[in-house]
Amino acid sequence: MGNEKVKCLIIGSGPAGYTAAIYAGRANISPVLYEGIQPGGQLTTTTDIENFPGYPSGTSGTMMMEDFREQAERFGADIRFGIATATDLSAPPYKITIDGEKTIEAESVIIATGAAAKYLGLPDEDTYAGMGVSACATCDGFFYRKKVVAVVGGGDTACEEAIYLAGLASKVYLIVRKPYLRASKIMQARVHHHENIEILFEHNAIGLFGEHGVEGVHLVKRAGEPDEEKYDLAIDGFFLAIGHKPNSDIFKPYLDTDEVGYIITEPGTPCTKVPGVFAAGDVADSNYRQAITAAASGCMAAIEAERYLSECEYRLKSK
Repeated sequence: MGNEKVKCLIIGSGPAGYTAAIYAGRANISPVLYEGIQPGGQLTTTTDIENFPGYPSGTSGTMMMEDFREQAERFGADIRFGIATATDLSAPPYKITIDGEKTIEAESVIIATGAAAKYLGLPDEDTYAGMGVSACATCDGFFYRKKVVAVVGGGDTACEEAIYLAGLASKVYLIVRKPYLRASKIMQARVHHHENIEILFEHNAIGLFGEHGVEGVHLVKRAGEPDEEKYDLAIDGFFLAIGHKPNSDIFKPYLDTDEVGYIITEPGTPCTKVPGVFAAGDVADSNYRQAITAAASGCMAAIEAERYLSECEYRLKSK
């Protein structure tokens, strides 16, 4: 297949990608957006969203992303299904390979490929997705007020999620594989001293159970040891807090990333070290990972892309 030339290429959908497409479309820079492996992003796996402004009665993640997509198309965004499989950001126009076949030559690029939450790999995690299994306490904790939940993990993120949930739930179990927490000393202290949190050291979750949603977790204590013990624990929600993997691998030869893989941008902006290439949403956000912050960064990326293209056009005309 031949090459196609575009002004602004947006890679990835979700709140960041679609918002970038809305702003880029309104700026008349003819954005082309490839939705990626999960059209709509991680939000489509969330059943109810109640904390996004403009939806006073709440909505589903799928419906919200359909609204975003429709709005982007209204302003002329060309939205396509396809996955970016290779990149060449060495010099403009930047070359992005789609599905291993087609090459897009883009004057500017907005990366909104997101980050995937890490799971334990239990079949039950898929079975109960949206029915008690979550990888975002801030997103879903509200639905577990006065209920019993479990958080899996032993690092800072797990401790932060446990503390957040402890302010809502009646009881939080922190399931830790090792006999100690990996979190910072201050986070360890906060967890140890919180009356609503119980730490289960040397425990592994091996399954979930429940008829219409999560009702409990199958646990094994001190797996493989002579005193190994298996038992069931009644819970209403199961939260994974073992990290995220940014979808940034194909960009790493050209962009700076941190040790986890989050794309590094100039502080307070979506600008990467490559002029005309911008990163928005969870692929560059290891801190908040919220729909509204992703949307905000998508807006910023589109504005920066329009400014960059205008400057390039001005320099060309001035020659």
